[in-house]
Amino acid sequence: MTDWIGRTFTSTVGWDHLEQLVDIGNRMAGSDGEHKAAIATRDALDEVGARNAHLDSFEIQGWTRGSSAVHAGGTDHESIALPRSPAESATGELIDLGYGLPEDFDVDLDGSIVMVSSTVPDWYSRFIHRREKYYRAVQSGAAGFIFENHVEGCLAPTGSVGTAEAPIGDIPAVGVSSEVSARLARQFESEQITVEVDATYDDATSQNVHAYLGPKIDENEDDEQAEEILVTSHIDAHDIAEGALDNGMGTAMVLELAAALSRREDELETRVHFVVFGAEEVGLCGSEYEADRADLDRIKAVVNNDGIARGRTVSAYTHGFDDLDDALIEIEETFDHPISKSPQQGPHSDHWPFVIKGGVPSVHLMSETGTRGRGWGHTRADTLDKLESRTLRESAILLTELIVHLSADDVTLARQSREEIIAALERENKAEGMRIIGDLA
Repeated sequence: MTDWIGRTFTSTVGWDHLEQLVDIGNRMAGSDGEHKAAIATRDALDEVGARNAHLDSFEIQGWTRGSSAVHAGGTDHESIALPRSPAESATGELIDLGYGLPEDFDVDLDGSIVMVSSTVPDWYSRFIHRREKYYRAVQSGAAGFIFENHVEGCLAPTGSVGTAEAPIGDIPAVGVSSEVSARLARQFESEQITVEVDATYDDATSQNVHAYLGPKIDENEDDEQAEEILVTSHIDAHDIAEGALDNGMGTAMVLELAAALSRREDELETRVHFVVFGAEEVGLCGSEYEADRADLDRIKAVVNNDGIARGRTVSAYTHGFDDLDDALIEIEETFDHPISKSPQQGPHSDHWPFVIKGGVPSVHLMSETGTRGRGWGHTRADTLDKLESRTLRESAILLTELIVHLSADDVTLARQSREEIIAALERENKAEGMRIIGDLA
């Protein structure tokens, strides 16, 4: 039966929910907007037929934006604070470290204001996360941090600092546009400048959204023997934009998948557990909370939607889980539709706590966009007009089939040990950077 394909391709469930999310406004972790979005998502999952839709709250380190500034040459240059930057001011010599590769920090940075790019060169072997560059600056004695966008268009980038152990960062940190960074480097390299951040931070509450489809266990969905597949996204977004691409569309995809799977529920041989996480953008807080309380041995797979449907070709990090690669190839061949696959480790989204803590086979679903980095993401340009409902529907058809396939009793997914995962991180030159930012013991 293929009627579900036609109904999915003409569905408005996901797109309608996406519009609802972006219209809420600020969905920063711990904010009223994030809570409203979680309630709306819970209700939408219930409406498409998922069972036991509910919220599960947890405490986080809150952070609320005030003002920020880069003072140089008697002028204020446009910037935005990076979430979880301390509310401090720092003055020092501006040192432009370009891409901010590990070797670039082998200079005297004591008391300086360090500026680095949001990207790496094409020839470099791996992506370097913003927080790694920040903590390399901290370790090298820098007094302040400027994160420059490599994408032109007068768009300052955001993105959090801080670690699980110390959620508020060590030195003030701001983002500036490509154009502002070029001006700063040209006019004020080796000159004294000031970075200033105003913010407030206190305890806050976030929440995960849960719902279920597939074999019913009991009224509370808590049978200790029940195997399940997690289908996930995150509900929070940075406060400077609508959060449409990152990650309103991911949550819209979860809704579209729930609607499609409700029409195919009798085909599901493993329970599907939808989890829309809170507080992803400030350190994977919601997924860390869930991974710590869940029985990871019961989780057959995690299918994480973060960055999905920004482009028409689905891309997938499969973290060395060969059985997931095989499943994606089968879906690709069934629909004669390309899926881009990478077997490497992708440690910067909500699937990761399940991978590193329990060796759970996990796929991080994104999209090919033809550009390096986040593109419009983490800037004021992360808005609804960058997306298409067609792409959501096409991708939802592929992913619905993927989840049904993974749920089959005769589909087995081999797990990996923590040692195997860390060995892969070492081979891919990612382990050192993760240790620097406190994400790998």
